[in-house]
Amino acid sequence: MNLFRNTGPVSNEIRPDGRDRLPPGQRLVDYWPVLTYGGNPPIDINKWRFDVFGMVEEELSFSWEEFMTLPKTELRTDIHCVTTWSKYDNDWEGVRYLDIEALCKPLAEAKHVIFHCYGGYTTNVSVEELRSPENLLVYKYDGEPLTADHGGPLRGMIPNLYFWKSAKWVRGMEFVPKDRAGFWEMYGYHMHGDPWEEERYG
Repeated sequence: MNLFRNTGPVSNEIRPDGRDRLPPGQRLVDYWPVLTYGGNPPIDINKWRFDVFGMVEEELSFSWEEFMTLPKTELRTDIHCVTTWSKYDNDWEGVRYLDIEALCKPLAEAKHVIFHCYGGYTTNVSVEELRSPENLLVYKYDGEPLTADHGGPLRGMIPNLYFWKSAKWVRGMEFVPKDRAGFWEMYGYHMHGDPWEEERYG
């Protein structure tokens, strides 16, 4: 099977911020590739928790049922993987980062978030980056529950960064004062990960 399709003129589309829709070095795919280091971690939804902690006024802890009561947002975004594939027009449902922030109230000293995941994966994203309104914690894709292969029951979705920053199997967010390398960042991936700047490796 050919992983890529001909991008044609679609690669010349322009985003509202003036940048090309397709970042440099990327090619479009028609489906969503599954890329995971190791196997899917076993997750019992009845024991699942999502915790928000660290430099916040209010630490939070949700069961799955409690998380489902948070305001829901539906959004369509493109996604871009560091392995050079991009996929346009992905439909998500989840909870905005901004809605989580409104509940936990990060301290002024909190500058970065470390995403913690079932299976031990971590990644780092700045609070400033996360405050863009398109950033979600997602549990549905194309109207269906997010599968384990793609990070279900809950994953981050940060479309303006390479997709390794959109952590799979999220179980918590830790607010910290200084940037700290996550799993792939410790192995040489870029600390920020902007696709339009080709920030693939540090």
